[in-house]
Amino acid sequence: MSEAQDTGMPLGQTPPIRLRDALRRARIEAADRTGVVVDLRDAEVARLEILSEALDPLFAQIPAQVDLFDRGISQGDTPRLWIDVVAHVLMGRDKRIYRFVQDTRFGRIVIAESHEVNAIVKAVTDYVARRMIEREHALVATPPAAAPAAVAAKPRRGGFGMFVFGFILGALALFGLALFASLRDF
Repeated sequence: MSEAQDTGMPLGQTPPIRLRDALRRARIEAADRTGVVVDLRDAEVARLEILSEALDPLFAQIPAQVDLFDRGISQGDTPRLWIDVVAHVLMGRDKRIYRFVQDTRFGRIVIAESHEVNAIVKAVTDYVARRMIEREHALVATPPAAAPAAVAAKPRRGGFGMFVFGFILGALALFGLALFASLRDF
């Protein structure tokens, strides 16, 4: 039995499309598209989690007093595995390639790009080592924090005493100049 016979319509005519049915089909199609986008984002996050697990041994070796790195996955429009404040890993356009990038004041620099987790782990390891060396150089170049505190704790009486001494010396010089000028007039 045909669809036209089920609805009681003659064979040459098709039944009118109801708006409710069209809306239902449109909602199903939108849900399918949204599901695909969500599935792609979930796949990106899963790949980044795999990379994060591969980086666990590296971050376990970093001393506790080094607070340069804050690794974590952000769940935004573009999921990212953050290594520190300026460097992160994100998935490329094809969602299968890892892209390790660093944000600089001159723009974003691609440090490494690969389909292989091990290649990105090596690039992140090199990056972490460079950042730790930069930290060591910065700590050596700065003076210890205790020295300025000792200078600030010094009493300030010497400055006031110098002011009083200068005032008295200036007054004596003016008195002497006035005396010399008065003796010269005679």
